[in-house]
Amino acid sequence: MVDSPKKYDVVIIGGGPAGLSAGIYTARARLNCLLIERGAVGGQIINTEWVENYPGFAENISGIDLTEAMHKQAAKFGLKTLIAGVTGIDIKGNQKVVRTSQGDFTAKAIIVAGGSERQKLGVPGEAEFTGRGVSYCATCDGPFFKDKALAVVGGGNAAITEAVELTRFASKITVIHRRDELRATKILQEKAFAEKKINILWDSVLEEIAGDTFVNRVRVNNVKTKKKSDLEVSGVFMAVGFKPNTDYLKDILKLEDNGAIVTNEKMETGVPGIFAAGDIRSSSIRQVIAAAGDGAVAAIGAEKYVSE
Repeated sequence: MVDSPKKYDVVIIGGGPAGLSAGIYTARARLNCLLIERGAVGGQIINTEWVENYPGFAENISGIDLTEAMHKQAAKFGLKTLIAGVTGIDIKGNQKVVRTSQGDFTAKAIIVAGGSERQKLGVPGEAEFTGRGVSYCATCDGPFFKDKALAVVGGGNAAITEAVELTRFASKITVIHRRDELRATKILQEKAFAEKKINILWDSVLEEIAGDTFVNRVRVNNVKTKKKSDLEVSGVFMAVGFKPNTDYLKDILKLEDNGAIVTNEKMETGVPGIFAAGDIRSSSIRQVIAAAGDGAVAAIGAEKYVSE
């Protein structure tokens, strides 16, 4: 909970690993800090059943458990948390005003760690059947497709992780990938190739999602032969990339074409006192450990900025 007054040394926007790490460091530095998260604290990683590559967890840990532990650790040092959507930032001299659905908050420094959200492909039927066969989260929606044939769109880590996760429920998973080789890490590829339920549809793009009340088929196009075909499926899981949550920052910070925030190695943006960390910044490698490191670097920079 958040108490009055609404003035803070540091406001952290986003409650994923980057924001939580920043919260641990700023709160431990005895700064008066507030973390604002619009959804569930933890970010995208809470949709991951097992995190296998975070140091210190040889037996793996779920994304939910990992970020819950981070949140508890930050709260122990005094971090306050607010569930609200951020609508804008105003710069007033050395003060920054963070505008949210729960009111305005003033800060000396801001750490933007709002992460990113799943990119939509924009094909016919995607919007119409979202929630009725089109999904963006295997962990969330996989149980609804027990013994069903499914399609996963994409070829990177997210797509192959989704496909492997769905083998727990589906009878068959077809991965639709536009290239002739996957972009996912080798260990994920090995898991996919070893799974009998997973089939890769190479050199193919999704053109349309169709059905009646729910999805029952998709149309794919082979980019090399130009041959189109229909695939009977009960669900489509989209994993074609991520879009940084920066729409409200367009007139404030320098952004790359894809919306990522441009920073230097100290996580500083072009505006003094505003830092960015995690998946939302340019050149992010989209790994939990890197996001946590970004958060620590941003927090140390924010502490220095506030003290000066």
